[in-house]
Amino acid sequence: MSVDKVPELRFEGFSGEWEEKILGEQVQLENGFAFQSKYFKKSPTEVIVLTPGSVNIGGGFQAGKGQYYDIKQEVSPRYIFKPDDMFITMTDLTPTAQALGFPAIIPRDNYTYLHNQRLGKLVGFKGDSGFLYSLLRTTKKQKEVVSTSSGTTVKHTSPDKFLNRFCFFPKNEEQIQIGDYFQKLDSLIDQHQLKYKKLSNIKKAMLERMFPKQGETIPEIRFKGFSGEWEEKELGALAEIVRGASPRPIEDPKWFDRNSSVGWLRIRDVTEQDGRIHYLEQRISKLGQEKTRVLSEKHLLLSIAASVGKPVINYVETGVHDGFLIFKNPRFELEYMYQWLKSFEERWQQYGQPGSQVNLNSDIVKSQLVTIPSNEEQQEIGNYFQKLDALIKQHQQQITKLNNIKQACLNKMFV
Repeated sequence: MSVDKVPELRFEGFSGEWEEKILGEQVQLENGFAFQSKYFKKSPTEVIVLTPGSVNIGGGFQAGKGQYYDIKQEVSPRYIFKPDDMFITMTDLTPTAQALGFPAIIPRDNYTYLHNQRLGKLVGFKGDSGFLYSLLRTTKKQKEVVSTSSGTTVKHTSPDKFLNRFCFFPKNEEQIQIGDYFQKLDSLIDQHQLKYKKLSNIKKAMLERMFPKQGETIPEIRFKGFSGEWEEKELGALAEIVRGASPRPIEDPKWFDRNSSVGWLRIRDVTEQDGRIHYLEQRISKLGQEKTRVLSEKHLLLSIAASVGKPVINYVETGVHDGFLIFKNPRFELEYMYQWLKSFEERWQQYGQPGSQVNLNSDIVKSQLVTIPSNEEQQEIGNYFQKLDALIKQHQQQITKLNNIKQACLNKMFV
C-alpha cells in the first residue's frame, strides 16, 4: 500500500488508499462580475460585494470586509450568492499571496452577498462539501495555488490553474465523517470567539463607565455600598515614578545570557501577553543587570516609547529598559491603577505632534490627573476587572488551542 495515498491520521473503521482525481472533474468554478466602484456606498446597506478581504487567512468567512452596494442597482441572480455557497479567493490583496486560494462559506444572515470577479464560486461538487471545504484549507493545497499563481504586484490564479491539479479523495462515507469533524471544530472555535468578543466588549464598556469621565468625580456605574466623590490627584503624588535603564549599545551580546533568571522586558512581550508578563524569552546577564533596573517583585509599569501608554504588570523577575516607567512605592491598589491606565491608554496620544511618533517623558506622566476612590473601592474595582481579564484569557487560550488542533488535523487527515 502506497503511504502517500493514505492520510497519517484517520477515523477508526476506514482503510484503503484514497483515489487520485483531477479537481476539475469533481467541481466547477464560476467567475464573478466586475461591479463598478461608482455604485459602492460608504454608509451600510443590506447588499455587500464580497472581496478577497472577506476571507480569513487559513479560510473562513470574515464579516464586515466587503463593499456596501447600492441596493437600487439591479444585479443578475447569477451573481448573488446563496447561503452555504462556497467560494475561494482568486486574487490576493498583497504580493505575498497569504490569502490566495482559501475558501469561505456564505453565512445565513440578513445580508445579500454579491459575487465579484476576484472570487470563484465552487459548484456541483460530487462529494461531501464539508470535506472539500476542509481540503482546500490545508497548507498543502493553498501552496499549490500560490505556486502556479501569476502576477508581481498582486498574485492571482485562474479557473484552469485552480482546477487542473490532482487531489486525493476517500469514499463518500469517510468524506462525510471528516467534514463533520471539522464543522464541529469550527463551531466550537466560533463559540469561544463569540464569548471572547462579548466579554471584551463588556470590559471596554465597563472601563468607560466604572471610572469617572474627564472633569467628573463620580463614575456612572458603582458597586453597592460606595458613595461620595472620588479624589483627584496627580500620578506623581501617588507613586515614585522612575524610568527604566538600558545598557548600551543594546545590541552587544554581553548584556544577555539565556541561562539568567532575570528576563528582559520588550514591547513585544507586552503586546503578546496583553500587559501581564508571566514569561520573558530574552534574559539579561549579570553584567547587563548592573546597567538596568531589576524588579524582583510585582510592579506596575507604563510603556513610554514606540507603543506608548500600555500598562504592564510583571509577575517574574524583570529587567526594565528605558522605554518603560516604573511605579515604585505606590499609594494605590495596583490592580485598580492598572485598569485605570487601560481606560486611559488611547488618550496618551494627545501628547504627540501630528505625524510624529509619540514619546512620553516621566514629567508628563507624573502630572497626569487621575480620580481615585478609597482603597476598599479600588480593591472591588480591581478584583472585578481581574476576574473579567481571566475569563477573557481563558477563551483566548481555548481559541489558540483549538486552532492549533485544527491546523494539526488539517495537515494529518488529508493526503
